[in-house]
Amino acid sequence: SSDTGYADSIVQNACSGSYSFKYQRNQAVSETTPVMLQATMSGYSGVIGFAIEVHKHLGPGLLESAYEECLMYELNHAGMSVVKQKPVPVVYKEIKLDYGYRIDLLVEDTVIIELKTVDAFHPVHHAQILTYMKFAHKSIGLLINFNVTMLKNGIKRYRI
Repeated sequence: SSDTGYADSIVQNACSGSYSFKYQRNQAVSETTPVMLQATMSGYSGVIGFAIEVHKHLGPGLLESAYEECLMYELNHAGMSVVKQKPVPVVYKEIKLDYGYRIDLLVEDTVIIELKTVDAFHPVHHAQILTYMKFAHKSIGLLINFNVTMLKNGIKRYRI
């Protein structure tokens, strides 16, 4: 039987753990849709659940590197592909600058995760993740601040 549905993304309600589906008519869904949807759900929304798990165990106030290691552990334990501190070259016209810009975590070669432990997000944090997404050619990003009492208040989602 043919599937006539169209899927854009899956969004997880971080508090209840339930999933809802958003549909868009510009992307056809093939017979492999369940696998693709599962990968999207695990690679994007699942990250939020694992971040909440890490935050519940550690609480706020630690160094960014501690949260990075623990979140990477959770993602790897769930079978997800994760690259830590992935270099991001800056390209200006015909030159490539291989300076020290690094993505904190790249999940499933799709989702950029930028971790922070700050009192509040500043405009430069938003600009930073958007710039990383641009230069890495990735369309999905998560900015996560672990220095909050409730992690859901420290998560910003990006799609370009």
